[in-house]
Amino acid sequence: MKKLLMLFAVALVLLAVIAWTGWQRYQDFLATPLNIPADGQVFELEVGATGSAIVQQLAAMGLARPGWEWRVLMRLEPHVYRAGEYLLEPGSGPQAVLHKLSSADVIQYRLTVVEGWTFSQLLDALATNETLRHELETDPVDAGWRTTLGLEWDHPEGWFLPETYQFSRGDSDRDILLRAHQAMQRALAEAWEARDTGLPLESPYEMLILASIIEKETSIDHERSQVAGVFIRRLQKGMRLQTDPTVIYGLGDTFDGDIRRRDLKADTPYNTYTRHGLPPTPIALPGKASLLAAGQPDAGNALYFVADGKGGHTFSATLEEHQAAVNKLIGRN
Repeated sequence: MKKLLMLFAVALVLLAVIAWTGWQRYQDFLATPLNIPADGQVFELEVGATGSAIVQQLAAMGLARPGWEWRVLMRLEPHVYRAGEYLLEPGSGPQAVLHKLSSADVIQYRLTVVEGWTFSQLLDALATNETLRHELETDPVDAGWRTTLGLEWDHPEGWFLPETYQFSRGDSDRDILLRAHQAMQRALAEAWEARDTGLPLESPYEMLILASIIEKETSIDHERSQVAGVFIRRLQKGMRLQTDPTVIYGLGDTFDGDIRRRDLKADTPYNTYTRHGLPPTPIALPGKASLLAAGQPDAGNALYFVADGKGGHTFSATLEEHQAAVNKLIGRN
């Protein structure tokens, strides 16, 4: 009997030693950072990845070794892992890594839609972005755009708000396009609601068209309302807008970078030298500032403007003043 008790006691001691050793090993495991480089490590977690698959992936990347400790940790601290691309920070231990992979704190990328871009340029930026999934066709005049985006208008030009859009790996070019379209709808509605009374604009779409012209004419914030004022007064007086950017847009791919006298005489739906009123569609993607300027134009009396050679414009109320500004620009006295 004493011998059995002695054996039992020895077994208990051995079990205690094993348990203590295991516990110490587990605590060392928790306290030991993974082999993450000093600048961090990108870790892409696939949809449906299990805990064991995560450990295998970490091991394959040389960041950690597999072992029973991972199974214990995952049993004691269960997580729901979220697919995505994560940046693992140097010094992170096993608990921090698993918490990160369940946090949805995925790497964010940015795509900037530039004010004054055309729809074609936006499509090019989406198509050449290597992080986005590509679902879109690249033909900017494809009739499918109207159905895809729910557009009331046949032409997509102008309907996307220039902004910087954040996204994560796995998002698609269609996602960004829809977000930009929804953002423009909101911005246009706000600008239309805040517009001055008595403007010769019959719809938010006409405001969008005018804003796109303003966007192409100036990038200087304080000039936007002045440019808008010139065009609004011209519309009110029945004068042609006579703005080069609309002519250039109408020339399309035939425009070689230099606008010539014959171009100003070539009649297209966008030639505001040969036709009265606004062109049929926007000519670019206007930003919020140009939208607001279109609805809140400067109340001055200028009817003309020309580049001043310093990056801005000279505004004139009469043709004589305008011609003098043109002569000054080209070096005449």
